[in-house]
Amino acid sequence: MIKQIFCSGVVAFAAIGAMTACTSLRVRSDVNSNLSASGCHTYAWAGSLRDVSGPLRNIVNPLNESRLRSAIAANLATKGVQPATAEADCLIGYGIGSQTVVDGGFYPYGWDGGWGWRHGYVGAWDWDGPYVYRQGIVGVDLYDAKSRQPLWHAVVDQNVSGLTGKDADNKIKEAVAAIFTKYPS
Repeated sequence: MIKQIFCSGVVAFAAIGAMTACTSLRVRSDVNSNLSASGCHTYAWAGSLRDVSGPLRNIVNPLNESRLRSAIAANLATKGVQPATAEADCLIGYGIGSQTVVDGGFYPYGWDGGWGWRHGYVGAWDWDGPYVYRQGIVGVDLYDAKSRQPLWHAVVDQNVSGLTGKDADNKIKEAVAAIFTKYPS
């Protein structure tokens, strides 16, 4: 009996964890208050990451770009927005990438002198070196096709650098699904 209760609790905890995993990404979104996205019934792509020139052109993974476009198209379909066969109502822009971020530390990095309350104790000449990490971003933009005015912008922190295949596909789908929770209606 206790084993069944324990197993039920573990299953319930796992199910709750799985549900919250989909919504754990923090989306930042902005809308143009002067225009509405309600007229977007059809779309076309605003461009391609392959259109980028310079050194960035060589680091764009065309497979991840394709995965991103597919995820965006699937989420647009759930909003009733279909690919245009003629003139599109709206244009869709997107971005995916990562950068190295240095967070914390002081100039010169690691030098934090003085007395004070830090990390739960009082001390002098506390070493607080920088925290270096990869920040990944996936973003989607919506534009009015006629005026080229931006209607909506949303971005989420999701790092897909180094991921391939199913792992990259799942991370990209998760990021785009989170972004479309903020889609203007």
